[in-house]
Amino acid sequence: MSGQALSRPIATSALAVGRGVRSLWLLALLLVVWEVAARMVGSLFVPPVSQIFGAFVDTWLSASPSSLFLSSQFRADVLPSLARLGLGYGAATVLGVGAGILIGVWRPAGAFFNPLIRLGMSVPVTALLPIAIVLFGITSGMNIFLIALGCLWPILINTYDGVRGIDRTVVTAARSLRLTRRRYFLRVLLPGASPAIFAGMRISIGIALVLMVISELYAATAGLGFYIVSQQRLFQFPQLWSAIVLLALLGILFNAIFALVERVLLRWHRNVRPDSAESH
Repeated sequence: MSGQALSRPIATSALAVGRGVRSLWLLALLLVVWEVAARMVGSLFVPPVSQIFGAFVDTWLSASPSSLFLSSQFRADVLPSLARLGLGYGAATVLGVGAGILIGVWRPAGAFFNPLIRLGMSVPVTALLPIAIVLFGITSGMNIFLIALGCLWPILINTYDGVRGIDRTVVTAARSLRLTRRRYFLRVLLPGASPAIFAGMRISIGIALVLMVISELYAATAGLGFYIVSQQRLFQFPQLWSAIVLLALLGILFNAIFALVERVLLRWHRNVRPDSAESH
């Protein structure tokens, strides 16, 4: 391997590290400004960063090493929230990908259901919260239903667009080779639509977190949203902000995991894009 070929990955890694350091410096500066401003103003509702971080450790990471430092409060409120999010997001992924492929392949179904899908996307899912409470009661099923319904539309639409956007030349070549339906699905349709499918799934991660919190704010007996409301009523704002910080960290973690999975499974797509050499 030539020296030039070796230098390119090193240069790319150096640029990535440089961007990360610059981002950390900006974050550190914002935290310092927050700390100073909060101490100068003395607001009850926006405590200093040091108090928030102290409450974060005491509330969520105060257990023994045998419990991975996860406190009883973490197990009581975070684990139920993650379970609801996982079930709702998983149901939306299965239904969205399956229905998107079906209406993408079968044109009459796409033409018939397209207006209904567009209508469903235009209705804010949070507006259905009172109806969901009436139907399911204050149960985890209600939270899971709202999360699944909100995540369904981006995944379904992106899957449909991905299937319909497959290069017609590739489809024609597959037909000329007389591939079986199974081989066509595994070798042509699914790989061709997978970038759009992953895009919809990645968008839905943020939607799932938002709907998880909103549904728990109004109708739950445990969870991060329930914890935030209870701390607000008790005027325990450092603990409230610690829950918000935990939500932000969970969002960053989920996106990082998803980006890693996407990078591994769609490595071929990253390599064939025209701009891959410039952007990576």
